[in-house]
This record gives sequence, C-alpha cells and structure tokens, in this order.
Amino acid sequence: MVFYPLHLLPFGLVAFLWSVGIVAALYGVVRLSQRLLTDSSAPGSRRTAMLWTAVGIWTEPLRSTFDYGQVNVVLVLAILYAVYSNRWWLSGLLIGLAAGIKLTPAASGLYFAGARRWATVVFSAVVFVGTVLVSVAVVGEQARYYFTDLLGDAGRVGPVGTSFNQSWRGGISRILGHDAGYGPVVVAGIVVTAVLAVLAWRAVGGAADRLGAVVIVSLFGLLLSPISWTHHWVWLIPLMIWLRHGPLRDERGARVLGWGWLALTLVGVPWLLSFAQPTIWVISRPWYLAWAGLVYIVATLATLGWIASRGARRSRVPSPHPCP
Repeated sequence: MVFYPLHLLPFGLVAFLWSVGIVAALYGVVRLSQRLLTDSSAPGSRRTAMLWTAVGIWTEPLRSTFDYGQVNVVLVLAILYAVYSNRWWLSGLLIGLAAGIKLTPAASGLYFAGARRWATVVFSAVVFVGTVLVSVAVVGEQARYYFTDLLGDAGRVGPVGTSFNQSWRGGISRILGHDAGYGPVVVAGIVVTAVLAVLAWRAVGGAADRLGAVVIVSLFGLLLSPISWTHHWVWLIPLMIWLRHGPLRDERGARVLGWGWLALTLVGVPWLLSFAQPTIWVISRPWYLAWAGLVYIVATLATLGWIASRGARRSRVPSPHPCP
C-alpha cells in the first residue's frame, strides 16, 4: 500500500530514483553507525563514510537489494536513527512504521526492551497496530487475508529452502531436504543463538554500546525469522563497522571476523551456491551444498560467541574516525 503511488510514475524513472535512494540510505546507515560508535558531535569524516558506502554497495546484501528493488536499507536506517534518538515518540514512531512496512524490523523492539526504554516499546506497538488498522481500512479484504491466512505461511514470499534464505529454518531445511518448519532442530538452533546473543549483549555493556547492542539484537532476529533473504542482511554493514572500529577493534578476533565478513559478502557465497541448486524450489541437495548453505548462520554464531567471550575485556574508546 505504501508503494502504490509509485505505479503512476514511469518505471525507468522509479528504478533510477530508487537506486539513488538505496545508495543515499546506505550512506545514512554508515553515518549513523559512526555516530553511534563515538557518541559525539564529530562522528568521523564524510570521506570515510563515502568509502564505506562505496565498498558496501558491492556486498551481497546490497547487490540483492539493487536486484530486487528492496527497502531493507531504508528500514535499517530508520532503526538506527530510532536507537540514536533520545525522543521516545520519534523512536517509537520509526520502529512502529518500519514494522508496519515489513514485519522483520519488529525484532529491534528487543533492543529498546533491553535498554528499558519502555515508552518507546509501547508507542512502537501502538504505531504498528495503527498501520494494520489503516491497511484494513484502505485495502480491507486483502489486509484481512494477509493477517489471517498468509501471515504464518513462510512460503508466500518464496521458497524456504533456497540458498538465499540464511535463517535457521532455511539452513536446517536444506540439510533435512524438506521444510523443517519450527521443529526441534530449528528451535534448538534458535535457543543457542538466543543464549549467545544475551551473553554478547551483556559483554558489550548492553545499551551502553548502542551500535554493538542493536547489531546483536538484529543478528538474532535474522536467524529467528523464517525467511532472511540475503538482502535482509544489510545489518552486516554496521556489524563490520563495529568490528573494525568499535571498542574491540584491536582484538585479533575482531580483525578476523571483520575481514572475514567482508570477504563473504563481497564474494556472495549464498549467491554462488544458488547456481548449484537445480531450481530455487527444490530443497533437497547434496550434503556438501546443504552444509555450505549454513555460511551466514555459522558466521553469525562465531561472531556472537566471540563477542560473548571477549567482550569482558572491552576497555578501549571507539575510534573517532572509523574507516574501511
């Protein structure tokens, strides 16, 4: 419904403006990440932010965002600004609207709950409900059909088992050869992720490290979701900035993980694996392709585990001039 007016414009014009908007939103994501790192009025130079943006557009999450004309960069920008802002009503408005546009940003509410920003949590829920009511009022039957029949059907947006789905449900489904749903193995993976995320949250000092904390919550949300397409993983850009220039930047593990994530996303491992699957609809595949399809999941667990184990040693001030 939000994008309905765009059909009134020529497609070529919309495609061009949307692509420019994606780059602008990514630049905003980088600048806000810098501000959240330093918590000062001098968040790092615009030149380094432009360099991060130039590198970021070649990573797999951004490449697939351009391919499909997706909105996830804008949603990440909204969430980061909600974290940056100290105004409860603005933060709640941004989170509620983001969740109303696409349900996955609702996971960021866990950050505000952990930070005990209860007014933001409540107001974001009110705004989200408001977006649902507006949808029902405007498109009526379609909105009711979505929230009653389609909401629990992960396959409505595409095949669960394709390599592009880097959630626990997608990864386990590829190994089992069928949609695993939220069966015991998937739930066990989510529980392990939740434990690591809580330990990592505590290790970074919770909301005291705003960028680190919201990235941790978002990584958990990506693995929890039934569908986490590669273009949902825009959060890897703030993660890499945090690893390279955050409070643990001098740790060897931070350098290994930062450069490792950059290599994974520039190569686009899930994208490469997609050429080995007969079609996106076939879940079953050779064991080595199925296990290789866990790449983002395993890397996320390694990242959360490392933060949890090393975060107690964080005592350094974040770099005032982060750069790639």
